[in-house]
Amino acid sequence: MKTNYFIFLLIIIICSISIHVKSQDSLSYKGQLSSWVQYNPDISKPWLFGGRYMPQANYEFRFGKGKMLDFEASANIFGNAFFDFPDSSNYLAKIKLYRAWGRFSTEQFELRAGLQKINFGSANMIRPLMWFDKIDPRDPLQLTDGVWGILGRYYFLNNANLWIWGLYGNKDLKTWENASTNQKFPELGGRLQLPVPKGETALSYHYRLSDLEAIDTSFLGMSEIAENRVGLDGKWDLSVGLWVETVWINKLKNIGMHTNQEILNAGLDYTFPWGNGIYTVVEQLLVSFDENPFEFSNKIYFTGTSVSYPLSMFDNIGVIIYYDWMHKNTYSFANWKKQYDNFSFYLMAYFNPMNYQMPIGNDAGNIFAGKGIQLMIVYNH
Repeated sequence: MKTNYFIFLLIIIICSISIHVKSQDSLSYKGQLSSWVQYNPDISKPWLFGGRYMPQANYEFRFGKGKMLDFEASANIFGNAFFDFPDSSNYLAKIKLYRAWGRFSTEQFELRAGLQKINFGSANMIRPLMWFDKIDPRDPLQLTDGVWGILGRYYFLNNANLWIWGLYGNKDLKTWENASTNQKFPELGGRLQLPVPKGETALSYHYRLSDLEAIDTSFLGMSEIAENRVGLDGKWDLSVGLWVETVWINKLKNIGMHTNQEILNAGLDYTFPWGNGIYTVVEQLLVSFDENPFEFSNKIYFTGTSVSYPLSMFDNIGVIIYYDWMHKNTYSFANWKKQYDNFSFYLMAYFNPMNYQMPIGNDAGNIFAGKGIQLMIVYNH
């Protein structure tokens, strides 16, 4: 907590300096202020009032031909108040570091170190390659906590690119993980993305030591289990957009049905030329947990559909629906967005099961369980 306050204070100091150093065009500050009110009759305190401010400072220093050093620091300051008028209420407020990284880059290479967002893949709604982020397509702000690490990327002249990363000090469970990461060892991985006719394809790999003791003491002696992840994805722009994204997660020690995970996604998108254009996405997800690789004996199926329509340059409506074939549950979400210069207004409604079992959700927790309505106002400066 002390570190978070120090970083926030540092951002304020940098921004104060930028006001006085008028000739300096490489130091900038921006921020996002959002507030919301939500009503959900399915929970004990149905009224939610909240707010968030995210200050961000950036510094760039250019030297040589195409070389640059740049830095970013930002904080996530938010609070929620839950009410059951007039009987009870409770409050939650927090300040935490959101991004803090430095980067050296040239025309074809970049090396970034610190707290950063790392995401990739071809899928849109339910992503097997969501290894290091928790971006929810229903979240208007697209928020996700970062990971601590070093990321290097090299861009070839034929549009191929190579990623190499190393992560360390990330204690929280990341998406698709059923065990914590052993904090004594770094995580390592990489990705090679290649152009192909009408699209691109990529191979991704990640290695870590998982720690089952950290989440369940019954797994005595299982704090250093090697885990390999292999991902293969591709996307093609044909008469429709097509993509495939697959992942195999394998632990090198038998822990029953959680020894292997197979995650497969296939999807397509198309804009129907009706009115201003109806953009439609459909995805099918298969997840299986198996003692032996590729048995597909414990399967879960999800289908996702997203439809959006621009009413005008400043108005957009959209619907996102997920269906859980195993539990026969439907997850529904509708959104209307209105844009005014720096202001954005969102009116959202959702109708979901209270026993929420979707494999997505942002770091703020799942606020879409049950049924409800939310109004959000966002100001960017």
